[in-house]
Amino acid sequence: MRYLIGGAILLLVAAVGWSMLHVIPASGANAELATKLVDQCTRVDVAPGTEDVTIDPDLQLAFISTADRRQWYNEGSGEVNPQNGIYAMALDGSGVRKVSPPMENFLPHGISLWRGADSERRLFVISHPPSGEEVVELFDVGPNGDLTHRESISFPAMFSPNDLVAVGPRQFYVTNDRKYESGPLAMAEAYLALPLSSIAYYDGSEGRIIKGGIAYANGINQSADGKTIYVAELLKRRIAVFDRDMATGALKRVKNLKVNTAPDNIEVSRDGALWVAGHSKIFDFIKHAEDENAIAPSHVIRLNPRNGLASDVLISVNGEINGSSVGAVWANTLIVGAVFDGHVMVCPMLEILLRGPATSQQ
Repeated sequence: MRYLIGGAILLLVAAVGWSMLHVIPASGANAELATKLVDQCTRVDVAPGTEDVTIDPDLQLAFISTADRRQWYNEGSGEVNPQNGIYAMALDGSGVRKVSPPMENFLPHGISLWRGADSERRLFVISHPPSGEEVVELFDVGPNGDLTHRESISFPAMFSPNDLVAVGPRQFYVTNDRKYESGPLAMAEAYLALPLSSIAYYDGSEGRIIKGGIAYANGINQSADGKTIYVAELLKRRIAVFDRDMATGALKRVKNLKVNTAPDNIEVSRDGALWVAGHSKIFDFIKHAEDENAIAPSHVIRLNPRNGLASDVLISVNGEINGSSVGAVWANTLIVGAVFDGHVMVCPMLEILLRGPATSQQ
């Protein structure tokens, strides 16, 4: 018994040490943040939980995924807010309207826009219905941005989906942000930053786990040529870069890009830069998840995937927008969404664009 107690103490000490070494730095508890750009932005109300935004440059519209997560997760009512859905907005922040058709139990999360030949467009949307069966909803995009539901896709290897990237008319990669949903193993996975999450791939007929060993896989996106996949590892404060086999879908990690925030969603601009929104102070974000009046900083960075050089673009520390989850950009406009807040920030970026590519590692 003495040896068992001694072994348990050693394991506890090791766990605490591991947490101090990996989780505390990753939390950003000591990060110093100064307001940037947000005072030049315009607040545009949409609906609760503007978690993901993607821009259609041809239609000049931003698609916004909204879901009232506080109602679902915190109150535990099991009800789904009828405001949940996909909204479209002009890039200047005008003309906000709901474009998804009426759907029962629709709780959107990550979204991805696929653009094919002859102006064909499809929007892929992760949804978390109360039934517990995770699903990706596919919508055809009309010439004015209205969505028509096409089909629903689910498969066992997609069990904790957070974000996805469409790579074909029915093909996509999706991140499973955790392996364990509750209990001691879930606590260990989160607080010890264990690399247990994964990426699944749906090839148009079936889905499977394509890559594991990721510490809280969050946002995912691809390069313009489709040969590179980017994945946000929230608990490691880095972007994992993978070479993609275009024929098989296989992924090979080639490098990691450190960032100065806990990265959430990733958007890719036309110059190939990665625009990453994140949670620079994780514990503040956790407080905000529990209490809407608690402020959680928002942080958007611009990252050069070729050399890893990054620059801060937007920082909010006074509650203008809390818990930023996405920064979508086109031309001279940045649109920032959030996990819980019911609005986006529409920000002009002429000064940033005139400054040229990111040139310093923050």
